[in-house]
Amino acid sequence: MKYEDLKVWKLSINLSCHIYQLMKTNKDFGFKDQICRSAVSIPSNIAEGCERIHIKETINFLSIAKGSVGELKTQIIIGQKIRYLPHENAESLKRECDHIGRMLGSLIKSLRATKLNSV
Repeated sequence: MKYEDLKVWKLSINLSCHIYQLMKTNKDFGFKDQICRSAVSIPSNIAEGCERIHIKETINFLSIAKGSVGELKTQIIIGQKIRYLPHENAESLKRECDHIGRMLGSLIKSLRATKLNSV
């Protein structure tokens, strides 16, 4: 499985770039660093998992990526509440997180079924 071909990886790359663009001028370096790190963690863990040899490892890294989606969504909510992110942007970003999270959940479920069938 090539991660570059996965739609979920492509969407998470776009989400990460969008977060970086929105945070470009933010002066709260602690918040900016945290939200950017969680955003970049999603496609990075998808890539790392897909490069692993064993399905169990792949599933583990996809699970970490899914956790990063939850972390990012939480930071988006905080950013919205403290007015670092405009309402429209935050709502769109939260929907993207939900979509990516569902896609990762489906991919994990599919890989687990593959693993069970290969035993």
